[in-house]
Amino acid sequence: MNAGKPFSIRQFLTPHWLLPLAGLVVGLTAVILLSSILRPHTFAGTLLQSPQSAYDFTGRGPQGAVYRLSDFRGKAVLLFFGYTSCPDICPTTLQTLSKTLDRLGDRSADVQAVMISVDPEKDTPQRLAAYLNHIDGRILGLNAGLEETANAAMQYGVFYEKRYFSETGYLVDHTATILLIDPQGFLRVVYPYQTNAAAIAADVKYILKH
Repeated sequence: MNAGKPFSIRQFLTPHWLLPLAGLVVGLTAVILLSSILRPHTFAGTLLQSPQSAYDFTGRGPQGAVYRLSDFRGKAVLLFFGYTSCPDICPTTLQTLSKTLDRLGDRSADVQAVMISVDPEKDTPQRLAAYLNHIDGRILGLNAGLEETANAAMQYGVFYEKRYFSETGYLVDHTATILLIDPQGFLRVVYPYQTNAAAIAADVKYILKH
């Protein structure tokens, strides 16, 4: 016979004060989860409150193949205006596009990154392909010609202009934004230069879901 502390069934029961505490924890967890689901997505760039149809330009890509922007309907498009002789801004932005595609993982198959050249006289389709393959072959380079490039730049609010530093040598000053076009063909978000790749990828995932 046990001569120790008398047996009591109460020692096997949960103390009464733990039940309300457990309920409070469950309730707070539910509130946090619900608020995270209902909280509006915060975009890393400028979200257009009235999305507009993206200008459907035409350009020549690798092997001279003709592409229209609308060929990528059903995919999100990350569009950038740049050129192959750009010394700094373009390589940096193209690396951002590459890292964004990496961040997207399997969803990168639902995205097309495009660079349209603001130096179409020099950037042949072959030159663009060689340049972009060196950075990331998933980025498509397009030569749209002088007139179409000017039209596309105007429609997307992009400025560019040659700046000569010698009789034949020049650089092209240009707007360095990345433009996000949704799978339905609407321009949705404009990103300033050096926007974080992870933040852009998060926006793209949201756009693909909604």
